[in-house]
Amino acid sequence: MKRLFVVYNPRSSRYASVKAEVLERLNELAGFLVGKYEVEKIGIEGNVEKLAKLLKDGDTVLAAGGDATGVIAANAIMQSGCDVTLAVLPYGNFNDLARTLGTNSFDDVFDDNAKVRKFYSLEVIVDGKHWRYATCYVTMGMTAEAVKLYDAAKMRKVLKKKWGRYVGSYTNLMGWYFKHRHKKEFIPEFKLNGVLQDKRISDYAAVNGRSMARVMKGGEDYYKPREFRREVGRLTSFWRLFDLMVKSIFVRTPGEETKGDVLEFVKSGRVEVQAEGESQVFEGMKKIEVRKAKKCLKVIEGWQK
Repeated sequence: MKRLFVVYNPRSSRYASVKAEVLERLNELAGFLVGKYEVEKIGIEGNVEKLAKLLKDGDTVLAAGGDATGVIAANAIMQSGCDVTLAVLPYGNFNDLARTLGTNSFDDVFDDNAKVRKFYSLEVIVDGKHWRYATCYVTMGMTAEAVKLYDAAKMRKVLKKKWGRYVGSYTNLMGWYFKHRHKKEFIPEFKLNGVLQDKRISDYAAVNGRSMARVMKGGEDYYKPREFRREVGRLTSFWRLFDLMVKSIFVRTPGEETKGDVLEFVKSGRVEVQAEGESQVFEGMKKIEVRKAKKCLKVIEGWQK
């Protein structure tokens, strides 16, 4: 009998929907031995390590939550080294991974027509040590720091309201942007693949999936074993940010294709790095590398995608 692990966060703003639309439907499944993994208050790495130890070859992991839940599930599978299939359902704010996979409902995942495909994630390496796998995107600098806004208690209350997940999110982000954009240096001066960059650059982004922060369009680089799209810019300038957002919403996130990036910092400093909404601050590092992971994920895609 196949084993299924459902990963969810009982403290999330949409847990009531997860319970009604996923957890209470598990008894409909035939041929699965079902286990539940509740995300604990032990950080991303703590949950990844704990879940990875539970996995065996042939398992399926269903992440029912936001992108953070998907990050935990994907990283646990990669860390386990086992032959495990990942499915994702959208119960978060942006749901970029579920949008990429086209799995919008319980039925999309368990339909007989659903496909299992190879998915090539990004990998972030800090000073030679693995930090995290990212399925859809990685950012550094101002955009990474802005993500902390969603951890605030006030924002959590907004996200529980239906309109808050969209209008409230972007309204609060815009307020944060105008308050903080000129207050500090977001990325220390660096070389990108050996080429010195403008000191005023505030952001680096690597885009791998179909969307970033829901509204910004990506592509299908997750099918490619080596290539992905990169954007570097001075987004503290409102007009540069405006230009980027217009192009990203109506066409595609600008930038250029790369087979891997190495950011080498001229002087040690402070950089915030985030993968799909989950960030970490690094102090005094010398080099950050973004590349495709050597091992691919097996993912379930919605049959109507």
